[in-house]
Amino acid sequence: MVRFLLLSGSLLGGVGVAAGAFGAHTLKSILDATGRADNWETAVRYCLYHGLALLILAVAAALPQASQARGLLHAAGWCFLLGTLIFSGCLATLALTGVKILGAVVPIGGVLFLIGWALVAAGALRMQDR
Repeated sequence: MVRFLLLSGSLLGGVGVAAGAFGAHTLKSILDATGRADNWETAVRYCLYHGLALLILAVAAALPQASQARGLLHAAGWCFLLGTLIFSGCLATLALTGVKILGAVVPIGGVLFLIGWALVAAGALRMQDR
């Protein structure tokens, strides 16, 4: 699972960087003209944040002190990954297409983020101090 978290985090980080550059250069005039540049930037920002969070989770889950917290940390990783796909994916698609119904789906990703962070906190409480 550590490898999966590292892979997921690195892929989200790469996608975030590429999407940020794509939005700042190739899509800039389109996003500015439609007034949806903020949607794109928020999608990219949350993709990058949670990509980094997945990398940190991978390191934390590999620690010997995390033996009793690994399940919670792994569940948090899944929430971060799925939350990013839903939250950032829907926001980016909304920015590109203007399909407003996607705005109603975005909060599902946000709820997954909140659950993920709560799971990280619960995992931290289960970790052993050294």
